[in-house]
Amino acid sequence: MELTYLHEPALDSLSERLPCPTYRQEPLRTGIVHIGVGGFHRSHQAYYIHELLQKHDAFAWGISGVGLRDGDRKINEVLHKQDSLYTLMVQHPDGKVDSQIIGALREYLLAIDHPELVVGKLAHPDTKIVSLTITEGGYNFNASTGEFNFENPDIQHELKHRDQPRTVFGYLTAALNARRAAGVKAFTVLSCDNIQHNGAMAKKMLLAFVREQDPELGQWVEENVSFPNTMVDRITPVTTSADIDYLKEKYQLVDEWPVVCEPFIQWVIEDDFVNGRPPLEKVGVQFVPDVSPYEKMKIRLLNAGHSVLGIPGALHGHPTINACMEDPVFVAFMRRFMDQEATPVLGAVAGIDLEQYKDKLEERFANPNIKDAVSRICSESAAKLPKFLIPTIQENLSSGGSIRYASLIVAAWCYYSDKEVSEKGEPLEIIDAMQPQLREAAQKTGNDPLAFLRQRDLFGDLVENERFTKSYVEYIDRIYQGAGVRKLMAELL
Repeated sequence: MELTYLHEPALDSLSERLPCPTYRQEPLRTGIVHIGVGGFHRSHQAYYIHELLQKHDAFAWGISGVGLRDGDRKINEVLHKQDSLYTLMVQHPDGKVDSQIIGALREYLLAIDHPELVVGKLAHPDTKIVSLTITEGGYNFNASTGEFNFENPDIQHELKHRDQPRTVFGYLTAALNARRAAGVKAFTVLSCDNIQHNGAMAKKMLLAFVREQDPELGQWVEENVSFPNTMVDRITPVTTSADIDYLKEKYQLVDEWPVVCEPFIQWVIEDDFVNGRPPLEKVGVQFVPDVSPYEKMKIRLLNAGHSVLGIPGALHGHPTINACMEDPVFVAFMRRFMDQEATPVLGAVAGIDLEQYKDKLEERFANPNIKDAVSRICSESAAKLPKFLIPTIQENLSSGGSIRYASLIVAAWCYYSDKEVSEKGEPLEIIDAMQPQLREAAQKTGNDPLAFLRQRDLFGDLVENERFTKSYVEYIDRIYQGAGVRKLMAELL
């Protein structure tokens, strides 16, 4: 059988090989504009909309994807070539792979090439929801103060040139201003990022920008736009060439950018939408009055658990999260952290058995077919750890709880940022916008053991807490003297 390139005219023939959309993109209207179309959006939110379209004919809720950066050019090219279709490959622990083609994306727009088209799409009356996966850094807040960063050069440009948006804030503001002027109802801003109270954060940051640019519009936005908090969960590693080759060999299908994910999926949303919403409860999404306990559970256990494995894993030389989970020291250390430090400060979560949830996390992390690179898990740690890990430390310091596991991870992060090589001397792939600052601080550790902690935008006042600094310095001294991080982890078990 000849290779078939993925695009809409090929769906009839492809449907004989693997599940394909039973709906077509032509009748779909764009009810959702999603900014930040990466692997996670395609494995999670777009998958849920696909399921809704397959089973319930919800044709008002197609998705238009938007990329804001020049780095989005590749996915723009691939999705245009493939009529916005892609293959979702669900990797089960037993080796089974369930593949299907997803058609929930109607189009993809690259904002830097066509800003006016993006503003027009956001301002169109059909657009009821604007969803976001822009990473923690995309919210443009100071990690220490939590306030909007007006020093960002792109923000400064947008404040002076409101008709030349560059960031998500400039685009949202331009579109909301156009909707207000045209008498069109506002949209809901739906954050799907791993930030605690992500909707509240989106609201705070957007309102800070809008009020600075146009105070009158700021008042309108506050009164007419809603920002539900959400909790999202599905492990989605980076697509590899082997994944692309698998589809060629198994289905004679050429998909230049499929998405790989685990079977587990969860989406919890506060039911607060100003302009309608898709009936996602029909496909398993949970709508609740307050998502806080669920997002705190996920951030403090899953996301922090990933970092607790990833940073020492990178230093020790484990390439993937499942490789970390094949190491009994890493498994036991992570579980001790979750049991003794994270769980005691979580509180109850309605409908969730925390012990079962942690057991499930271990199973998910150990999935041998989800080879999630530690480099991805460690990426942008400066944006992640102040939300995922530092609050657990601070709350345990206040309550008298254990901090020894988390303080070792912070010390390991310092060494990771300083040396940029594993304990085997191999270069580390460090992806972090703040890496120059992190390394500069870490390299002062020889003369000042607390230098790394003096980054108050990351650690707040931890440097002033004697109990924490004593534990941290003990680990720093031993790590820099050559004690392997795995050995230190083992000593705590």
